[in-house]
Amino acid sequence: MIFDGHSDLWIDIANKRSLNGVGGAFRKHHLPEFKKGNVNAGIFVFWADPPHDKAPKKRIDELINSAIMELDISKEITKLIKKHEDFNPFEKNYIQILLGMEGLSHIGTDIDLIDYYYNIGIRHASLTWNEENELATGVLGDKNRGLTKYGKAAVNRLEQLGMIVDVSHLNEKSFWDLASCATKPFIASHSNSRFICDDKRNLTDSQIKEIANSGGLIGMNSFRQFVGQKSEQQTVSGMIKHIKHIADLVGIEHISFGFDYCNYLDNSTLTSFTTNVNSSPGIEGLNEVSETRNLINEMKLNGFTENDIKLISSGNYERLFKEIL
Repeated sequence: MIFDGHSDLWIDIANKRSLNGVGGAFRKHHLPEFKKGNVNAGIFVFWADPPHDKAPKKRIDELINSAIMELDISKEITKLIKKHEDFNPFEKNYIQILLGMEGLSHIGTDIDLIDYYYNIGIRHASLTWNEENELATGVLGDKNRGLTKYGKAAVNRLEQLGMIVDVSHLNEKSFWDLASCATKPFIASHSNSRFICDDKRNLTDSQIKEIANSGGLIGMNSFRQFVGQKSEQQTVSGMIKHIKHIADLVGIEHISFGFDYCNYLDNSTLTSFTTNVNSSPGIEGLNEVSETRNLINEMKLNGFTENDIKLISSGNYERLFKEIL
């Protein structure tokens, strides 16, 4: 069982629905790829993908409505994770889905909307994508601006409800503001080590230690520019360097996967954050869900034990769910 802590799949599902008006895209286009990669579960996020970020509430509503319809016709192959008992690491007949939100720009200052999203089944949220919003500041915002009073209230509400708080995409000021007010484990669902690859979307050693101290997880991201700064570093072997460094810092118990596969996104979205639209945004051999086994094989070659791989693949998330959901 492999749990992917960050998937933008709903973007592709909604785009396919808007093109042909017909559901069933998950069964037809994606289920075979998930099975091939041995990915049986994950956090599937709703995200106001550029250029739709100009009207985020409208886009999030579109994605949620599309996902609800898709899930309704896929009941025999999907299962929602709403509480920790819903997650079964030995399940092979279903794709287990935890619904999440990548950024909360669409709620403005209306913290009560979080309750609405909880009630429809969402169990995860980050405060921002790369932008500044009413709650916090992403990595492309003012480095001196952190969480607002509404952002702190949002963190408190997420924790009260039993939702997973995610710090990926926050700038450093917002990260530390969140860490100072969080009372439960929090995660960086799809962020690598800045020591290995110096990109602002990656985490410093101090941030990694803070997440571990909270009891949280860091999810390894296969997006090319977060793995290495040079093309020769942007490989599956390059991913292993991130895993080893974080394991040396805080232990295997705080590492997970958050592959951030970008083949679900179209060029109008990709060009908003990368210049690699003419080549694979992900690293060679780890660019889509069907290739996920390649990383597992590389981990075995690099001396990771079966128990190490089990914990990183799903066991650490299973523990997190018991603590939060």
